[in-house]
Amino acid sequence: MAAPSLAYNAPPETGEEDMEDRELPVDFDRQWKLVNENPQDFNSWTDLLQYCEQEGHLRASRQALSAFLARYPLCYGYWKKFADLERRAGYNTKAEEVCVQGLTAITLSVDLWIHYINLLLGTLNMNLPESTQRIRSVFEDALAAAGWDWHSDRLWDLYAEWEKEQGDLRAMTAIYDRAMRVPTQLYRTHYEKLKAHLTSSPLQDVLSPEEYEKVQAEYRENQIQAKKEGADATAGEEKEEEERPPGEDEPANDGKDSEEAVQKMRELILAIREETYQQNEAEVRKRWNYEDAIKRPYFHVKPLDRTQLKAWHTYLDWEIAEAEAACAVPEGTNVEGQACSEVKEGITGHRRVQILFERCLIACALYEEFWDKYIHYLEPRSLEEARNVYRRACEIHLPYKHSFHLQWSMFEERHGNISEAQRILEALEMAMPGLAVVRIRRAGLERRVGRLDKAESLLREAVEENKDKPHLHAFYSIKLARFLHKLAKNLSRARTVLQEAIEISPDNSKLYLNLLDLELSSDLRLNGSGVQQCVSKALAAPLSSDSKILFSQRGLQFAEDFGTTVQSLLSIYEEHQKLLNDLGAKKRSAENGDGDDPEKISKMDDGSAAAAPQQAVPPTMPPGPPPPVMGGDTSGYGNYGNWYQQYGGYGGYSNPWNQYYPPS
Repeated sequence: MAAPSLAYNAPPETGEEDMEDRELPVDFDRQWKLVNENPQDFNSWTDLLQYCEQEGHLRASRQALSAFLARYPLCYGYWKKFADLERRAGYNTKAEEVCVQGLTAITLSVDLWIHYINLLLGTLNMNLPESTQRIRSVFEDALAAAGWDWHSDRLWDLYAEWEKEQGDLRAMTAIYDRAMRVPTQLYRTHYEKLKAHLTSSPLQDVLSPEEYEKVQAEYRENQIQAKKEGADATAGEEKEEEERPPGEDEPANDGKDSEEAVQKMRELILAIREETYQQNEAEVRKRWNYEDAIKRPYFHVKPLDRTQLKAWHTYLDWEIAEAEAACAVPEGTNVEGQACSEVKEGITGHRRVQILFERCLIACALYEEFWDKYIHYLEPRSLEEARNVYRRACEIHLPYKHSFHLQWSMFEERHGNISEAQRILEALEMAMPGLAVVRIRRAGLERRVGRLDKAESLLREAVEENKDKPHLHAFYSIKLARFLHKLAKNLSRARTVLQEAIEISPDNSKLYLNLLDLELSSDLRLNGSGVQQCVSKALAAPLSSDSKILFSQRGLQFAEDFGTTVQSLLSIYEEHQKLLNDLGAKKRSAENGDGDDPEKISKMDDGSAAAAPQQAVPPTMPPGPPPPVMGGDTSGYGNYGNWYQQYGGYGGYSNPWNQYYPPS
């Protein structure tokens, strides 16, 4: 769209400096503060705009409208109000700039295009030849952008009537001919106007020279053919009719067609257009029910009901299927040999899908599912177009939908644009600080591209920044410890991170579990005591009963698997039994169920509901009477009483290992 550069009928724009010096209205600051504190409150914005309009303060209105339209650019009515505000104040150039900005944001707005054209018609000096060219250029821009919209009829009619006012009837015909190929709501009205136009003026004035000559030639050919087929006279009589007396010349042709010829030629041009009309009507009928189901084609912050959302999804799916069918290559036909008409149909189908998506994203701009659907359609066809859709969605309409921003970052990373992926995540973290998933995604991106130092720095920075938030501090500490252990291969630094986190959050069982996992993964020959130290620390911490039982079990199992003396094993077992007794019989009953039920004992022992009932005496039971029972209840947690009495049979403890690693 060209920048404003022509002379205007309005007086020069002066006095703006004086306007800027005026004080803002009394209540403006209060309402301005409200919208800045809660920019998603649409009602506060409309209250502010209404207040500025009532006060008639140009600078306040500019400030409020600019801020509002930056956040809600699809509200075409406010773009019109903004342009009218500037025009009434005598700032025609600014009024045009406002319209251009609005049309950049919402190119499908037929109302805004018409408003822009009327603004130019009312302000440009139409005595200048450049002005006519400028208006025609804007009309063409409008049709290219919004002429395919279902509700674009007023734009086509306005263009045709303007060309008629300019005295260019041929251009008027061409406009309606173009409109007849676009399925719109008032397609029939266009056809009626076209027929009236073609029958009310001389054919030479309404048809292009090429079409007029073609119609004349077709008429003459039809006349010759009719004479041949309808001739019933003899060859001699025909010859006699054709012969003329000596010296008589053929009648002069004044260049005008007879009334009969004009009528016949009109019938021919209408027949050609009737065929186009019928084809367009077929396309309209296919879409009529889908269009009729759309009740709110404009933008509003109020949610749409499920019926409306489903209507858009159904319409889009159908239009995509139509486009794919139009682009399909017939069986047995090479792509190189595909007919030109088929290629055109494919392009047209894709254009229709895009227009429908753009219309949908006006009414459904706040629903990320439709943005996602559009991107999935565009990505195989044009990465740049898909990227632009992501940019519009995230930077304008969905600034706080972090999941969609993360999806955009993944899109850029997947296509090798690492710097843009980093920029997206950094901008998102600035807009929504403290969102853990964003920091983790940033660290993951740096790790995937091989920048381990940067990834570690991001995690360590998050740990330091969240010391006053124990839950987040523990979360980031676990992530950092795993990174240091698995990738940096630095066990001591990972241990230090977890130990420091435990000092800040001594009641967080996940920290102890991850520290225990860390110790278990180390070389037990060099640091075998680290596991039992971690268990002892957990048992002394202010953890829940369930967590303490879990750590006690882990310590006992470690002693079973890696203990060096039976005395230490029995000592740890006694501590475990004492812990169970201290927690109370009620807790043990809830944890273990009915200890007398052999089926439950079997499930507990081997972890399978289909296991055979547990044998009362293990096959490996040593000879002689069992030692006296120690530690109280021998039916205790995990059937460790059985194990203690029958050492060697390991008759109880076999909880699955993966239970020790709850998700962090």
